[in-house]
Amino acid sequence: MLIQKPQQTIRTWHTDTRIWDEFAFRAGDILICTPPKTGTTWTQRIVSMLLHQSAEPRPFIDEQPWLDARFAPQAEIAEALSQAPGVRSLKSHSPLTALPLHDDVLYINVARDPRDAAMSFHNHATHYTAEFEETLDQSGLGDPQIARPYPRAPADARTFFRRWLRDPACAPFDDFTIAEFLELERSFWDERHRPNVLLVHYNDLKADLAGEIRRIGEFCGIETPEPRMAQIVDAAGFSSMKRDGAKMLGVINVAFKGGADTFLHKGTNERWKGVLTDEDLAQYRAVIDASVPSDLAAWLEHGRLALEGDAAVAGGGAASIAAERGAA
Repeated sequence: MLIQKPQQTIRTWHTDTRIWDEFAFRAGDILICTPPKTGTTWTQRIVSMLLHQSAEPRPFIDEQPWLDARFAPQAEIAEALSQAPGVRSLKSHSPLTALPLHDDVLYINVARDPRDAAMSFHNHATHYTAEFEETLDQSGLGDPQIARPYPRAPADARTFFRRWLRDPACAPFDDFTIAEFLELERSFWDERHRPNVLLVHYNDLKADLAGEIRRIGEFCGIETPEPRMAQIVDAAGFSSMKRDGAKMLGVINVAFKGGADTFLHKGTNERWKGVLTDEDLAQYRAVIDASVPSDLAAWLEHGRLALEGDAAVAGGGAASIAAERGAA
């Protein structure tokens, strides 16, 4: 049942959330909602393997589409999803306030230390192909609310980070800055006590991959026997993800120089150390302190396991939805 319609519409070079006003969810559908470069593809891979009970790589673009991506044929994708049998898995980089909130849809939010996400996004944005940048240009120029080309990412990582912080000296801004990052994470944090909302953290996936996969499976109401679970855990490791990247990400080479190998870059944290100055970090801390409560800030920078498994932080649990769905 629909609890709340989208409270806002987001129109950027990458995103147009108006499609959610028309899309028909089914009970048990899974929506993976993240800021960019926080573990989106990682979580999609896990969910795909759990749903199919198979470690074989499957194409994300077709099976787990980014429905509100502006540069995608949204209406065609929505129509294909309406014909797809069973439970669908989708992704979005939009806050929950721009999405429909249902009580029988599963929402998985993934978080990461904002500084780590920014460094990863720098690699991401500086490897767009000229073709994809032109696509983003047309997205902006074709929308009167944007009316300008996509701002290119600076090659220097520190300059990129300061622009990501919306430092006026580093304008123009793109549409994935710290403000959007924190808005998205706060929107899910505020709803974390709902049984159909699960918070997952990049650090926890790195620290206890098997445990987090089991946690996601339990949330989705999916039981996975051994040794199949062992196969899934192995396939979700970073080296396996890199190996299978081309099969999962398909035509990603159209958008990224180096294709899947660039998209699945290093999978490491703290690359900002040695790049950002004390002044940069102080400015970052000031933005965090002014924008989000301290418990959310702690969650973003550390994750659930580092905060001793606080149940209030973990969120989620969907036994009743899974039972109703009957698809596990």
